[in-house]
Amino acid sequence: MHHATPLISTIVGGLVLAFILGALANRLKLPPLIGYLCAGIVVGPYTPGYTADQALAPELAELGVILLMFGVGLHFSLKDLMAVKTIAIPGAVVQIAIATVLGMGAAWGFGWEWGPGLVFGLALSVASTVVLLKALQERGLVESPQGRIAVGWLIVEDLAMVLTLVLLPALAGLLTPSGGAAPDSGEVVFAVFATLGKVAAFVAVMLVIGRRFIPWMLERIVWTGSRELFRLAVLATALGVAFGAYSLFGVSFALGAFFAGMVLAESEFSHRAAEESLPLRDAFAVLFFVSVGMLFNPMVLISDPWGVLATLFIIVVGKSLAALCIVRVFGHSTRTGMTIAVSLAQIGEFSFILAGLGVYLEILPERGHALILAGALLSIVLNPLLFHLLDRYTAKHAGEGDPQPA
Repeated sequence: MHHATPLISTIVGGLVLAFILGALANRLKLPPLIGYLCAGIVVGPYTPGYTADQALAPELAELGVILLMFGVGLHFSLKDLMAVKTIAIPGAVVQIAIATVLGMGAAWGFGWEWGPGLVFGLALSVASTVVLLKALQERGLVESPQGRIAVGWLIVEDLAMVLTLVLLPALAGLLTPSGGAAPDSGEVVFAVFATLGKVAAFVAVMLVIGRRFIPWMLERIVWTGSRELFRLAVLATALGVAFGAYSLFGVSFALGAFFAGMVLAESEFSHRAAEESLPLRDAFAVLFFVSVGMLFNPMVLISDPWGVLATLFIIVVGKSLAALCIVRVFGHSTRTGMTIAVSLAQIGEFSFILAGLGVYLEILPERGHALILAGALLSIVLNPLLFHLLDRYTAKHAGEGDPQPA
């Protein structure tokens, strides 16, 4: 491809390969997400042939993060979460804690310090909303009791990761592996409170001004009758709020986009906004996964097999068993527990975002990033098989009920 068109060649190469490999993955009954990640591997620097621009890919990924988080906020439902709060909130918190401790244990075995281990464990603790919703939708379980619990559980995980992404830069000095002078505890506390203060100021602005202005603006745009202008207004809201949050308050793009979506979700035009922005969100989400795949070195499967197996064990076995035990302790049936366990036996978009931030802040080593990517790829591939086994279990125990409603 022509050397003077790196942006075009990166987008075209990424999207075309993502389409081909995504369609192939779908044909093989696998999530298309696997195809998108593999497309990134193909155009990445670790495989022969065409290599996409390594400088542009992260910026395209950042746009993908903004639109992904906007979509998460747009579909955030406090009402749905409150309906299953007695199991989803404590269950997700305890499961995140257990998975994080398991990840820190594995990191200790790798010879890492506690800071990288904490980031590694947190990245393994959160499942992919995209993969989960697709699996539940295919089985008609989204509105079932176990489906509502799983979705509520994921909402809590997403909120926990949003908070983690906000605090991680402030705690970077404390979490970075030793090698220089240890940061003063007072400085760390000040940085944390300063970050929380900026977040609080941004949230206040969004709740006081954004909550009124954004729906008012969209209403005026709807009156014009222009679908194109409405679509542009939604996109401008997502990108503008994200960039404004970063520029004016020092808040991450991800948090800004999440709150933009959450505020818009309260508007009467939220469903239309979700529909109109979906194609662009999907396109940039694909580029995000492609850019993540570009960072993955397939040789890690050969050079570090025990690390990959340990990571996969934590994702597929460790946190799933923890979720099953938690659900059973709360008095729900084994079938519900198995559904939640299988739903969480994978990691995805938030894990990639957190791992990338950890590497950028020089907390997480490149090996940790590679293991997280390998664990994500393998767990997403295995997840349909686990759901198939769950379907067989469900058919065999079709008469069992859930002792308490969700």
